[in-house]
Amino acid sequence: MTEKKRLSRRTFLAAAAAGASVITLPQILPSGVLARNGQPGANDRIGVGVIGPGRQGSDLMSQYPRKGAQLVAFADCYQERLKRAQKRFRKTALYQDYRELLEDSNVDAVIIATPDHWHALNTIHACEAGKDVYVEKPMNLTIREGQLMVAAAQKYGRVVTTGSMQRSMEACRIGCELVRNGRAGKIHTVHTHNYPSPWECDLPEQPVPEGMNWDMWCGQTEPRPYHELLYAPRGNGKTDSRGPLGWISYRPYSGGEVTGWGPHGLDLIQWALGMDGTCPVELWPEGEGGWAPVSFRYANGITVHLDGKGPAGGGVFVGDAGKILVDRNKYDVRPKSLAQEPIGESEKHLEVSTNHMQNWLDCIRSRQKPITTVEVGHSTTTLCHLINITRWVGKKLRWDPETERFDDEEANSHIARTMRAPYNLD
Repeated sequence: MTEKKRLSRRTFLAAAAAGASVITLPQILPSGVLARNGQPGANDRIGVGVIGPGRQGSDLMSQYPRKGAQLVAFADCYQERLKRAQKRFRKTALYQDYRELLEDSNVDAVIIATPDHWHALNTIHACEAGKDVYVEKPMNLTIREGQLMVAAAQKYGRVVTTGSMQRSMEACRIGCELVRNGRAGKIHTVHTHNYPSPWECDLPEQPVPEGMNWDMWCGQTEPRPYHELLYAPRGNGKTDSRGPLGWISYRPYSGGEVTGWGPHGLDLIQWALGMDGTCPVELWPEGEGGWAPVSFRYANGITVHLDGKGPAGGGVFVGDAGKILVDRNKYDVRPKSLAQEPIGESEKHLEVSTNHMQNWLDCIRSRQKPITTVEVGHSTTTLCHLINITRWVGKKLRWDPETERFDDEEANSHIARTMRAPYNLD
């Protein structure tokens, strides 16, 4: 490994949750991008780099060009993907190592659409390099990674958001406002989708494609043989009785659909209940295995059930006066009379965004907080991890949202995980 490549990896955020100090690196803000007073000028362009221009990255890339922003660079461990990306955006720089993209002075902000096990390292290095970040959901692979990502964003003053874009959908916001304002009365129960947990990969070995750095793709995980269906996030549409045959279904690369769809549906539940920045205090499995329903209870007594009686993109909120369903860009109320009166100005408590990507770009200019902050992304993703851990341990657990610890040492052993050097954080 060359010294140049070690340079951007040398400073990791160790023990950030405990308030440990870290070495301060200079913020790399190219001249001409930000105005002299530290704020963007009216005609300044935001140069955006994409780390991982694959399936989800391509979807995000399709949202460009945008006024005042331009895609200027791509990074991926597979050269073929870089070539495909450059065919769409010809005047871009290509890097097979994302750390070299972070050294590019034309890049002011990055979109991170790598597999889940890379999100934390990509994000923390981007913050250290002075880049603002849009990181796809789930924000991280473990609770510990989330703590370190929050610490990095705060220390380096970066605008970091995550892809919980349902907060930028009008119908979702209206539905959550109805819940917040007691249109269904006092909420006591929420039903949502029974998201499955991941399982172990048993795919056979295939030859590594030419131009692919498979060791880097494996990253913090112990390398296993390449297979095209492992490399594809959802197995190129191929499934078995458990679900898609792709890394999103496999440990140790992902938390399964708990962290696949969960950051959408569970995020809306937290938003509607006013639980941003916190988590439930008690969780328990309603059966055994990776598909066992899980229930959890917040400190205020509201109980949420992953029982399949609610949508994957939200939940059914049950109160003493009725029910409100909130799902991806839609809501429904029973009885209908509960929503006959429009939401008044005094009842509007939630932030408004009509476009998730544009909200992030606007906040890069204003330096204000995006609609989904890094702290919110951490708490929502932590909830997803709590559900998986509850299944793995297989018993009732108590969680302290302040200390971010369980009352059970076996459960606490899942808060962090061993990360393979040199792709480690601590």
